[in-house]
Amino acid sequence: MLVHLHLTPNINWDWFIFIIAKTGMRFSEALALTPKDFDFPHQSLIVNKTWDYKGNGGFLPTKNKSSVRKIQLDWQTIIKFSELIRDLPEDKPIFVKGSVYNSTVNDRLERYCKDLGIPVISVHGLRHTHASLLLFAGVSIASVARRLGHASMTTTQKTYIHIIQELENRDIDLVMRSMAGLA
Repeated sequence: MLVHLHLTPNINWDWFIFIIAKTGMRFSEALALTPKDFDFPHQSLIVNKTWDYKGNGGFLPTKNKSSVRKIQLDWQTIIKFSELIRDLPEDKPIFVKGSVYNSTVNDRLERYCKDLGIPVISVHGLRHTHASLLLFAGVSIASVARRLGHASMTTTQKTYIHIIQELENRDIDLVMRSMAGLA
């Protein structure tokens, strides 16, 4: 779906969808992103605040202490954002222009999904998809937990138990095939 986003030379909601899909950030964390949060030399994004989109706006602390983190980014994303935010004020939110509603982004995502004939996903669903893709790729639960800013690996395990069980079933098949090959 990311290839169908309208990633214009200027910030728009599609860039917001893109960065959440690439990082697994929470909605309020992505809203709070400023140019200063991008560490281009280290290809990472610093998550250390949220945006109060349900109240009067403004920065708030993260959900918990573990939510303060650095998220590694691929070099293509780093290059795109370095160009995109070059002339923006260092300490102002990149995506917030007035009032922000979760439904604005969810409605946009819904339109894309329907146009592509795929199941509808929400912004929060992008976070789950991000984590699921990492787990299926073999990334450890500990690394996924840190990337998502979970307070403990238990949170990650409980949230993604269905995927973990599927991976265990795949492992059992692999073990059985490996053992069958022994004489």
